[in-house]
Amino acid sequence: MTSVSMTVNGKPVSGEVEGRTLLVEFLREGQGLTGTHVGCDTSQCGACVVHVNGEAVKACTIFAAEAEGAEVTTIEGMAEADGTLHPIQQAFQDHHGLQCGFCTPGMVMSAAALLKENPQPSPAEIRDYLEGNICRCTGYHNIVKAILAASGQDANAIAAE
Repeated sequence: MTSVSMTVNGKPVSGEVEGRTLLVEFLREGQGLTGTHVGCDTSQCGACVVHVNGEAVKACTIFAAEAEGAEVTTIEGMAEADGTLHPIQQAFQDHHGLQCGFCTPGMVMSAAALLKENPQPSPAEIRDYLEGNICRCTGYHNIVKAILAASGQDANAIAAE
C-alpha cells in the first residue's frame, strides 16, 4: 500500500492505495466522487475526464499515486458551493447538450479545458477537441451548441455549418 495525498476540488484528501489503483477508482471509491464515470475501461470514451494540475486527463489512464501532491478538479468541483452551475454546465442544460448524462461529466471537463486553451473555438475546433469523448445519445450537435454558448458565441451558428 502507498499513501497518497492531493487536493481534490479545493480540499486536501489522502488515502492508502495499492500501486495499481487508478485515479478514477481513488476518486469514486475512496472519495465518493461518483460524477467521474467509468465508461469503457480502455481510455476510449472520455467519461472519466478530470483536471490534474489544470490539464484534462482521463482518470482511467493515471494511477492515483501519480497524482501525489496534485490539484485535481472533478465535475463536482465545477459548480459553486451554493449549487450554482458553472457556465459550461448551465450551457449544457440550456442547449440540451445531454440525454442520458453518462458522458456529460467528461464532456463538461473536456469543454472547460478547450475553452481555457481556445476561448472562442469554431464548431469544427470543438468537434476536433472532443474526438476522445464518446456520446451514444446526442449526435454531438447540441453539445457543440452548448460549448459555443458557454464561450459567448451564438449557439445557432452551428446551423450554418
